[in-house]
Amino acid sequence: MKKVILTLTIILCISTIVRADEGMWIPALLQKNEAEMQAMGMKITADDIYSITHSSMKDAVVLFGGGCTGEIVSDQGLLLTNHHCGFDWIQKHSTVEHDYLTEGFWAMTMEEELPCPGLTAKMLRNMVDVTEKVLNGITNETTDEERAKIISDNIKNIIESVQKDTEYKVSVESFYIGNQYFLMYNEIFTDIRMVGAPPSNIGKFGGDTDNWVWPRHTGDFSIFRIYKDGKPYKPDYHFTISLDGVEEGDFTFVFGYPARTNEYLPAVAVDQEANVVYPVVVDLRTQILDIYNKYQEKDAKVRLQYASKHAGLGNGWKKWMGVIEGIRNFKGIEKKKAFEESFYDWCQKERRRVIYTRALREFDDVYAEYEKYRMATTYFTEAGLSIELIEFAANFAQITEVTKDTPQEEIDELVNALKSATATFFKDYYQPIDEEVAVTMLEAYRAAQPEDFRPEILNEIDKKFKGNVKSYVNYLFSKSIFTSEEKVNKFLDEFTPAKVKKIEKDPAIVAANSMMDFYVENVMAKSRECNAKINDLRRVYMEGQMKMIPEVYPEKRLYPDANFTLRVTYGKVGGFKPKDAVTYGYFTTLDGIMQKENPNIYDYVVTDRLRELYEAQDYGRYADKDGSMHVAFIAGNHTTGGNSGSPILNAEGKLLGLNFDRTWEGTMSDLIYDPSICKNISVDIRYVLFLIDKYAGCTRLIDEMTIE
Repeated sequence: MKKVILTLTIILCISTIVRADEGMWIPALLQKNEAEMQAMGMKITADDIYSITHSSMKDAVVLFGGGCTGEIVSDQGLLLTNHHCGFDWIQKHSTVEHDYLTEGFWAMTMEEELPCPGLTAKMLRNMVDVTEKVLNGITNETTDEERAKIISDNIKNIIESVQKDTEYKVSVESFYIGNQYFLMYNEIFTDIRMVGAPPSNIGKFGGDTDNWVWPRHTGDFSIFRIYKDGKPYKPDYHFTISLDGVEEGDFTFVFGYPARTNEYLPAVAVDQEANVVYPVVVDLRTQILDIYNKYQEKDAKVRLQYASKHAGLGNGWKKWMGVIEGIRNFKGIEKKKAFEESFYDWCQKERRRVIYTRALREFDDVYAEYEKYRMATTYFTEAGLSIELIEFAANFAQITEVTKDTPQEEIDELVNALKSATATFFKDYYQPIDEEVAVTMLEAYRAAQPEDFRPEILNEIDKKFKGNVKSYVNYLFSKSIFTSEEKVNKFLDEFTPAKVKKIEKDPAIVAANSMMDFYVENVMAKSRECNAKINDLRRVYMEGQMKMIPEVYPEKRLYPDANFTLRVTYGKVGGFKPKDAVTYGYFTTLDGIMQKENPNIYDYVVTDRLRELYEAQDYGRYADKDGSMHVAFIAGNHTTGGNSGSPILNAEGKLLGLNFDRTWEGTMSDLIYDPSICKNISVDIRYVLFLIDKYAGCTRLIDEMTIE
């Protein structure tokens, strides 16, 4: 029996170690992966992908807007990313008269390209290992507090010594949970202009219903351009586009900026995420989205106003549902525990490894303490701050601190900033939605958080409104000036330090301050304290894994968690079987869009022009060799948030499409990776070109690109 248990443990442990199609690899160290990549079919070298001595693919990949990836596809700085990555800018440029979300946008000349003030693109120019310099001065006797101070000081000194001698923005980033550090040189572009976007019925086809789900039929792309010194940017490198498409088993790789993963969490942490936190977030967001849907279906203006808010909430909502189900079905927690048993056994072989076993044992106590504050934070952000009136009023906290001694120029600057925030807020605000959300969220907040550990405003509802949340909400919205753009602007126009007391009594300010004060005074410091303990334990645990895995599994390589730095991931094209009797193919076509078409459901409306092209089979050179118009495909590349918009490339490094999603069954890949179900979804570049050319007639963009 013991042998059976040991064998099972070993099998489970091995399943948690990196496979060939798992990993988010540091491009500067890609030579270590080159042989494997070439054995899988790659026909180029690691130096073609990343080099600091000559132009390479890294010079065509950017962090777009701080949350997505984009790739340069012409010698004039033309940039492709996802529709959902450009969504906020498409909405910002939209009006009822020029509804680019609904109708699409195509700049037929460079002069028509729309500026996007505040939007940036960041390009990695170089990265250098500075681990030794960052950890200089740390010994085995250094306390955690001393360690943090030494590292902070060392990083500050490194940046100061380098920044003065370079035109690039430098930073030091942590890898392997504080066990390795790289100095990053980045070029920041600040003049980004919107060039094109398909209508949402194409760029967001399937909406929240299809989000995170395969098969997908979404033309998820938008087009921007980088300008430098007022002129189109001349890149060192731009991607060549392939019209060959993909076949099952083809080698592919994704080059982008994955956001955050936590592949090396202990079992207790995964358990807390999947079974405590995420279910609450999903429940709260379900209720809010139901309210949004009800009002958006009734009014086209409201649909436009809340499109971005809905998309932001809905994306995480559906993902976390998939994570919960994936971890349960995959038995992820059990496998994590099995690995920890194997790790513990390895530690026992040498007494010097006691530091690692101690870290593993302490996780349970720290996470148990953390849960109370994690849930308080969850309800504060997901319930309290989901009430737009309260979140908006919180912006005015700074003005309540103005006194007669505050310099007038500071007051003027603050007032102008608040006027700008006010205009932005009311452009996309619909009070009936917010009132209903407020009732629903405050009821949930009160029910979940104990009386002695929640914002005082929730107890005031019991005292002054006899527990009637609806009565409180009616009072809140009827008495606050923050429901009226006219009243807010009048207050700002006439503001003097003497009026601070009046605004302090506004019920929305009172509610915002109550929630914020509770969070700051009772939650934030304790959360930071718990997180500091957790991070120190995770660093030690990671150090142990970095020693254990090469010894026990010498053929395996560890990769660092994603942290919004440039990475390469690779795998092969192919379908998958998510459950019994269900098998998915690896690509979708325009036929599938027509099969899903439903004029009565907004997410499945097909535009007249797309239908015309389909009926005429007018696909031009963008059709697959089978004659159909391919829309999307899946492959085994390890991606996450931030990889949205990333180029997916073939064995020769030519552009095949734009990564935009993962399969719902595999959304757990941020915590636990299983190559059998963790697949990335990409829009086929041929569908993108077909829409630019045949659908929009924007042939000037086609002429810019290098297409083979």
